[in-house]
Amino acid sequence: MAADEMERVVLVRHIDGMPTPDDFRIERLAIPDLAEGQFLAKNHFVSCDPGTRSRLSPGASYAPPLPPGAPVDGFCVGEVIASRNDRFAVGDHVALSGWATHVVSNGRGYCLKLPDLDVPEQLWIGLLGVPGMTAWFGLKRVAQFKAGERVLVTSAAGPVGATAGQLAGLWGASEVIGIAGGPVKCQWLRDIGFTTAIDYKAADFEAQFAVAAAGGFDVMFDNVGNALIDRALPHMKLRGRIVVSGQVADYNTPNDAIPGLHNTREFIGRRLRMEGMVVFDDLPGFAAAQAELAGLIKAGSVQYREEIFDGLARLPEAFCGLFTGQSFGRRLIRV
Repeated sequence: MAADEMERVVLVRHIDGMPTPDDFRIERLAIPDLAEGQFLAKNHFVSCDPGTRSRLSPGASYAPPLPPGAPVDGFCVGEVIASRNDRFAVGDHVALSGWATHVVSNGRGYCLKLPDLDVPEQLWIGLLGVPGMTAWFGLKRVAQFKAGERVLVTSAAGPVGATAGQLAGLWGASEVIGIAGGPVKCQWLRDIGFTTAIDYKAADFEAQFAVAAAGGFDVMFDNVGNALIDRALPHMKLRGRIVVSGQVADYNTPNDAIPGLHNTREFIGRRLRMEGMVVFDDLPGFAAAQAELAGLIKAGSVQYREEIFDGLARLPEAFCGLFTGQSFGRRLIRV
């Protein structure tokens, strides 16, 4: 690739069902000249996020669908290498969006000049980015979590779930129960402080869940979808809260095949509350939360895992693997 060129990932077609690498292509193009107010960043890392899947099919979601032929959005972190914007100087490190080697930005939208918190750069699109902030504000604002409560986390070995479970423990949960796939992931959850880890792939999953559910749940932090929510509803405590953070099990399922919620009568007798979240509602509080979370990471109080792939061409493969149970930790592309 020439010095005046960039590469980006483009959506080939709207996706029906599970995504495959063939649904994307790598497009090479000339880096455009900067207009007044714009800057050019060279990306160092690009992230794979399950939530991106919701924009790759037609129909309404919490963000508009991308048309075929459009470049795919995704969080990235890099360095400003040219600028005509007074707020972003050459050498500044930034977090922004774009599945690409380079991004031209006017500084609007999600565009953050990174403060020096002495943490690895890629954490700004991980625990200090949307995954970590989703865990933080999902517990604090949406769940209104209180010390002494019993918390259930689904997809608990993913970056959002693992962070939510650890924060709940640090903030005084009486017990934190995580659901994950496979003995390796479950052991890791125990190693980082989860009280109980339930393997949904195990033959005795039902028995494991029944034991954990006997104590009831004050908070359910769900990243999976309707089936597990419906399973948990009869076991929620009085005035329990359910945070709908993600739906990784339902993103690739046609709307008419997504499992329904049948145990809705529990909302009445148990006075339950279920609320979805889009973390950008909490953007004004990001800086304070990021500073505090960075301190917990540096102290070793919050642990994380990363899977790093080299080269933008690996991004479609890495993204598709999010939905097959292959991933274990935050998936990143080192550009």
